[in-house]
Amino acid sequence: MMASVYTSNKTIRVCPFLNGDVENPGAKTSNTWISPNLPSRCTWKPGKSVSESPHHYVPQQKEPKILSNVLEKIGHTPLIRVNKISKAYGLKCELLAKCEYFNAGGSVKDRITLRMIEDAEKAGIIKPGDTLIEPTSGNTGIGLALVAAIKGYRCVIVMPEKMSMEKVDILRALGAEIIRTPCAKFDDPESNVRVAWKLKNEYPNSHILDQYRNPSNPLAHYDTTAEELLEQCDGKIDMFVAGAGTGGTITGVARKLKEKCPACKIVGVDPEGSIVALPSSLNTISAKDTTMEVEGIGHDFIPTVLDRSVIDQWCKSNDKESFLMARRLINEEGLLCGGSAGSAMSAAVKAAKQLKEGQRCVNGFSFLYDAWWSIKVQKLNLAAPLILLSDVNCQKAVEILQEKSCNQAPVVAESGVILGIVTITNILSSILAGVTQFSDPIIKVTYQQFSKVFIFMKRILAKLIKQNADIICLQETHIKETDEKHLECPKLEKLFTAPADTRKKKGIAVYVKEDLKADLIWSDSEGRNLVLQIWINAIPILLVVIYALNGDQKEFLKHLYGKIVGLEKRNICIIVDFNSIADYQKDHGNGGKNKGGERELPKICREMMKELNLIDIWRRLHPEKKPFTFYSNPH
Repeated sequence: MMASVYTSNKTIRVCPFLNGDVENPGAKTSNTWISPNLPSRCTWKPGKSVSESPHHYVPQQKEPKILSNVLEKIGHTPLIRVNKISKAYGLKCELLAKCEYFNAGGSVKDRITLRMIEDAEKAGIIKPGDTLIEPTSGNTGIGLALVAAIKGYRCVIVMPEKMSMEKVDILRALGAEIIRTPCAKFDDPESNVRVAWKLKNEYPNSHILDQYRNPSNPLAHYDTTAEELLEQCDGKIDMFVAGAGTGGTITGVARKLKEKCPACKIVGVDPEGSIVALPSSLNTISAKDTTMEVEGIGHDFIPTVLDRSVIDQWCKSNDKESFLMARRLINEEGLLCGGSAGSAMSAAVKAAKQLKEGQRCVNGFSFLYDAWWSIKVQKLNLAAPLILLSDVNCQKAVEILQEKSCNQAPVVAESGVILGIVTITNILSSILAGVTQFSDPIIKVTYQQFSKVFIFMKRILAKLIKQNADIICLQETHIKETDEKHLECPKLEKLFTAPADTRKKKGIAVYVKEDLKADLIWSDSEGRNLVLQIWINAIPILLVVIYALNGDQKEFLKHLYGKIVGLEKRNICIIVDFNSIADYQKDHGNGGKNKGGERELPKICREMMKELNLIDIWRRLHPEKKPFTFYSNPH
């Protein structure tokens, strides 16, 4: 299937899922926006002749000695051997990096923005003076702004809040207008995708080139990136590894390599929290259970241009290993790359172990690193975060945000519960739409979908204790039902949200400081086991968690319990981890074995509580001599 667009010069063949073509039954489309995850109807197949292909191809051009403008410095990027890291991981194969940050705009996205604009010009879709709008993580925006500046287009970039200020500064320097949005699901009205389409419907002579659906995206890599790799490697490539953002790079390169090097293995890299990888069983960690700080790769949808059929293997990456690898590439190889390059390399050193001596693995690198990476934490001069109470009106909120040079701030209730975030863009857009007034409280325009940051108990607790921290936030845990009458409470480092049913379970709260109280802790109908969910709310019940009784944590518990003396009467519930009991027995000459079985647990717990002064605290809070109740769980 292919369409034809007639211009004054010649007929240009266009792939059928170009902008505006939404002839797809059942696709999620409307008259206001087109979803970026429509099923592809591209008819490309390996081995088709040029005349049979649905695409038109641009032949590879030789780089001139003198460039007529900066756009001619897009492409022809170097392929560099990775030496120290390859040796450190014991790789037998040759490991090469395609350094795309040598493009004029600093990333691989320069290739696709130039191709998308030039193809749209040839097809008569756009002309200089028009407005180009694009939802992007930043790199496509920089490339688009660069090309727009040279060719004379107005450029509007809609990007999520998590993207770095370095990118924002470059975009502004290139004359682009920037709209920031919350990091939301692509089909959320507040997402950068939906906001971009809203702007397109409002601005005259505006266009969204739509990198997620535009065939010029993978074609740019099919015609240039892949051809350069084949030329630089003399046609011998055994493995190609690249991250999947829009999917254009890996799709375009993979399609060409499958034609020219059929035995080449294509490895896609997808961050934890994204759903792009196959099989879907790899995507076990959802976006709400992790962070995705690496920019430019990973999505909660499958982009139209991504052809997963040409990808042989997927590797999942995470933020920690990605940024650590990016730092190593900078420090050990002198390659000034960013987080997504770290993701690709961390996957490449694992996948390349399959290769033998004499074989070759090529890795795609994207953009320059952020300068703040090299600044030590103590020199960051971080100020206390700006927060807004939910009853502040919209006008006052805008004034505060502008005064503090902030675009967003968390919104909290008087109790301290985080309700969401608010941005200047959200406030003004809502007011202009007539939905909100300046006198309305900001809770009306608060974006309430946000992720919690998890801290692993074992790893962090000791550090907080040594710092004499007054606040210890206990973590969310997961509870699973083993039978109708029994609930199992796993170790606290397993951080997931547990279901809470107030009709069946009684609420118990976690106390961590006079002004910081948390609920909900839920026990089963008999009060035997507890589940922890972090919220900030005042409930007059105290939970004490004895997680592991090493020396530091004993000091922490004494410090924490000292805070509660003199408070009003409270119910106290104590969770004792069985490892703590074993350690306690070992320390007290019981050989690490519970010789008396579960019947000995109350005695052991009493001894532990006495050592930690809990008995005295209990008696002061309950002078009526309320008895202890012990519940045990052998799991």
